[in-house]
Amino acid sequence: MWNGKKKAVTFSYDDGVTQDIRLVEIFSKYNLKATFNLNSELLGKEGSLIRNGGVRVAHTKISAQDVRSVYDGHEVAAHTLTHPALCTLSDEEVVREVEEDRLALSALCGYEVLGMAYPGGGVNHDARVERLIRERTVVRYARTTDASGSFAPQADRFAFAPTVYHLDTDAMFALGETFLASESEAPQLFYIWGHSYEFDAWDFWERFEDFCRMISGRDDIFYGTNREVLLV
Repeated sequence: MWNGKKKAVTFSYDDGVTQDIRLVEIFSKYNLKATFNLNSELLGKEGSLIRNGGVRVAHTKISAQDVRSVYDGHEVAAHTLTHPALCTLSDEEVVREVEEDRLALSALCGYEVLGMAYPGGGVNHDARVERLIRERTVVRYARTTDASGSFAPQADRFAFAPTVYHLDTDAMFALGETFLASESEAPQLFYIWGHSYEFDAWDFWERFEDFCRMISGRDDIFYGTNREVLLV
């Protein structure tokens, strides 16, 4: 299915924060590929967040002029202009937030952006939002935050569920071991998502690199961006 391989691994990271620089270095070290979902109107914005029971971490966005170089070799995808709760917006605002973000990122990257991740946690998409994106934008896939725990193919690319959230680290490792051992004849996709600032808040850079080392370098696995594994 993927260059003749029946198994594929991909990663998806949201918000376009400066911790992505370190994350890209890890992915490059292990020849892994990821998709990074950016808010074009927030690029360059400085900030911080409180996570993990009081840990303050930087939440500063990559600058617009650095997008192409930072994410070279990976995929940039849309995450809306300003990270709103899409389900609360009018039809026109949903379309504007998604399509104008896609167009702005395409101009920055030098290729047409075709994917996106829904912004926010909780209920961040519904049937109306999915229909608007499918019918009124050029986006061809949209990732949810609803981890499935599954490697099975999915028919609906506009409500695409990742396999696991990287903060569920024990589950991520367990699923990784199951995935590596699987000899299923059916196509299997292992899709991991998260935010790179969470590595700082939960202090698990080293453990995540252990996971990357474990999952990489297999001849029977295709390592690709979201676009490469979904739009086949």
